[in-house]
Amino acid sequence: MPDDIRLLMLAGDYVEDYEIMVPFQALTMVGYTVDVVSPGKKKGDTVLTAIHDFEGAQTYSEKPGHHFTLTADFDAVTTDDYIGLVVPGGRMPEYLRLDPEVIAMVQAFADRPIACICHGIQILTAANMIKGRRVSAYPACRPEVEIAGGTYADIPVTDAVTDDQLVTAPAWPAHPAWLAQFLKVLGASVSI
Repeated sequence: MPDDIRLLMLAGDYVEDYEIMVPFQALTMVGYTVDVVSPGKKKGDTVLTAIHDFEGAQTYSEKPGHHFTLTADFDAVTTDDYIGLVVPGGRMPEYLRLDPEVIAMVQAFADRPIACICHGIQILTAANMIKGRRVSAYPACRPEVEIAGGTYADIPVTDAVTDDQLVTAPAWPAHPAWLAQFLKVLGASVSI
């Protein structure tokens, strides 16, 4: 892989812990530079994460996570410097989708690879980027997907779906499928 191939990842307080930590570490491990940004924050600032688990209740449970350190300044991002975008879930998307700068940033990736998981789809629906697309997300987001003109892929929580350059999944148990499909869309070749 050529040096310094960059991916952008969105973050915010109460981003789902596994959905930011695992892709950040995995994509870095295979050679990408992953710049993680959050509106109003700078490189070195942190966001709080939340751990969501599936423990038999009607929805996921939520526990305190970690402090994730941002790797770049939101205000300094030039989207042309990145080949793709990663949008984690958690509670972060419900308020980041209200930020016009976040929406403009995400829309700049309309013709590039995007990996979006769980509630991250709320940002893509707000950015009007899923109309006519087949996508997955946390099941509670299905009405938003359909209202935004997308087709909701009702797949197992361990699966992912690719529609052109958009790779989506229901939640963190899909990491192996989601990240493998995203790497394929990026054109990456990983060998052991």
